[in-house]
Amino acid sequence: MAVVKVDEELCTACGVCSDLCPDVFDLDDVATVKVADVEGELLDCAKEAAESCPGEAIQIEE
Repeated sequence: MAVVKVDEELCTACGVCSDLCPDVFDLDDVATVKVADVEGELLDCAKEAAESCPGEAIQIEE
């Protein structure tokens, strides 16, 4: 299991994470995490979102 976090100061609110992984991320003024503890398909999805984040605001602690 891994823990997903978003650094709100680095977030550009582009929406890539919520588009790629709506079960984990939500977007208001900045991205927020809906489900912090992820594994399996959700972890894969969160990793893809982290790699695609232009602000490098998503951290995943495994």
